[in-house]
Amino acid sequence: MRPAVIAILIVAPYLHAHDVITTKITWSKEIVRIVNARCISCHTGDISFAGYQQARPWAKAIKEEVLERRMPPWGAVKGFGEFKNDASLSQEEITLIAEWVEGGAPEGDPNFLPATPATASPSRKSTGRPLPVHGSLTLNAPITLEGIRPVAAASNAQITARRPDGSIEPLLWLYNYKPEWKRAFAYRTPLLLPKGTVIEMTAPVDIELITAAAKRVR
Repeated sequence: MRPAVIAILIVAPYLHAHDVITTKITWSKEIVRIVNARCISCHTGDISFAGYQQARPWAKAIKEEVLERRMPPWGAVKGFGEFKNDASLSQEEITLIAEWVEGGAPEGDPNFLPATPATASPSRKSTGRPLPVHGSLTLNAPITLEGIRPVAAASNAQITARRPDGSIEPLLWLYNYKPEWKRAFAYRTPLLLPKGTVIEMTAPVDIELITAAAKRVR
C-alpha cells in the first residue's frame, strides 16, 4: 500500500497532462489570440502567459477570474460608453476561455500559433488640458470630450452628461476602479458637449475630463 500511495503523490502534480480532451477549442488557434490581445501586457512576470506551458497550470484560475470579470482589470461596466482602449473581454471571449478549460485546456497544433505580438506604441496624448471634476460640473464653454481619467478609487459611480436639451449621454460607469491602474478611458468617437452641459455622478469621485480644446470650463 505504501508504495502505491507514494506513487500517487508523485504523479498528482502532473495529472493535468492527461486530462480528457472534450473540446475543439485550443490554445494555438483561439485562446492565445485572446491572451495576446487582452492579457500579455501584464502577464509576463511570475504569472506568465507568454506560452502554453506557462499558462496551462493557471487554466482553472484563469477561467474563474474571467467568469467573475475580475481579469483583465478594466474598472468600468461594459456598454456604458464606447471606448477604443476597452481591455475587458467580450462575452464570446469569456465563453471560449471557459469552454477551453472545461474541455481539458488542450494546446492544439503549434503551427497555428500567431507571430509574437509587438510591443504597443504609446497612444497619442491629447493636446488639451485635463479638466478636474468632483461631484458635478456645468460647462461654461463647449468642449470635445476625448476621454475620462479617474484620479481616485471608485467602487460604483455612474458619470453622465446632461445636455441643455435634456438628452443624457452615458460617459463612464466606474466599478471597483483602482487608481494604481492609472487608466484613461478614451472614447472611440470624441463627444461634442455644448455650453450648459452638466456632468453628473451617482457618487462623488475625482476625475479629469480629457478634452481636445484647452479651454477652462469653471
